[in-house]
Amino acid sequence: MYSGATVFSQLMQQLPWWRFQTFVDRYQGDYKVKTFRCAEHFRVMAFAQLTYRESLRDIEACLRAMEPKLYHMGIHSTVSRNNLSNANETRDWRIYAEFAQVLIRQARALYADDSKFPDLDATVYALDSSTIDLCMALFPWAHFRRTKSAVKMHTLLNLCGNIPEFILITEGNVHDVNVLDHIIPLPGAYYVMDRAYLDFGRLHTLHTLKAYFVTRAKKNFQFRRRYSHPVDRSTGIICDQTVVLTGFHPKQSYPEALRRIKYRDPDGRVLVFLTNDFSIPALLVADLYKGRWQIELFFKWIKQHLRIKAFFGTSANAVKTQIWIAVCVYLLVAVIKKRLKIDRSLYTILQILSVSVFEKTPLLQAFQGASHSNEGGGSCNQLSLWD
Repeated sequence: MYSGATVFSQLMQQLPWWRFQTFVDRYQGDYKVKTFRCAEHFRVMAFAQLTYRESLRDIEACLRAMEPKLYHMGIHSTVSRNNLSNANETRDWRIYAEFAQVLIRQARALYADDSKFPDLDATVYALDSSTIDLCMALFPWAHFRRTKSAVKMHTLLNLCGNIPEFILITEGNVHDVNVLDHIIPLPGAYYVMDRAYLDFGRLHTLHTLKAYFVTRAKKNFQFRRRYSHPVDRSTGIICDQTVVLTGFHPKQSYPEALRRIKYRDPDGRVLVFLTNDFSIPALLVADLYKGRWQIELFFKWIKQHLRIKAFFGTSANAVKTQIWIAVCVYLLVAVIKKRLKIDRSLYTILQILSVSVFEKTPLLQAFQGASHSNEGGGSCNQLSLWD
């Protein structure tokens, strides 16, 4: 019989704790803290994410029921609602945000070969945001509308492995296009966005920095055609044109030529794409925009399977802390899936972890014998990021 560490302890051992301590020291997270340090706070919040806890009372009851096992799980202090609430309010959220960047680099290296566009020797990113609705009475700082509060989770998703490489959490009334000011473009990479990010001044900045973008044109898009390229209409491409902007302000913001591609999808919808890359096939531009759907799946998936819609604290620091720790858990599970070569979906891995965190079983063995047929629990709406 295996008598070693619990599954939760083995999972936490996959994390680079020495890097975590670097960020704790940088932001003085443990300054004058005698009990319930940042590392224990992270473990407890990660436990809440993995086991689908709904409240501070829920977390306290579950962990106190397993109190003899907590020391070996790295939780040496008494877990109480007061300790956890105080930690969520006072521990700097940037500790967990920077720790997530470490896990992002690990995941990016592990999924480097999982490209959805093998014919394209470049990194492809999808940029979008998701709104998380909040109660105005409890979260008055999260300005959104007159009768509602919300925060936005702006995410830059690397489509090579569906790894979120950049996340910005703002109040709900911040327009999506403003996030382009916070992104440092990677030369040669492709940034796929919807029409909410159609700002020609910011797009020209991407072009100047040798990055490529793919977006959709608005209905009132004003342009002049310079010439048309030959297309194969059987592929769905209606036209492939080189155009210049004619509106006064757009022309001042983006004086260069653009590529305009009109495409009819299999459902009969006509879509108009804009890009600054004239070298790739027109159909590949349509495929790149189609890949943007992965970020929609990412948002739906993380809202369904992690706790980022109901919060354990009401301050901005508590909300950001919980979201960043949820992202860390997502990245950790993605890393062990690849590192341990687990042939299971992310959903299945999370479901197994949720019922086995206190079991003393080798981590890899815990996933052996899991059925492929239980991923959706019988629901046809189940989303999967890894097929």
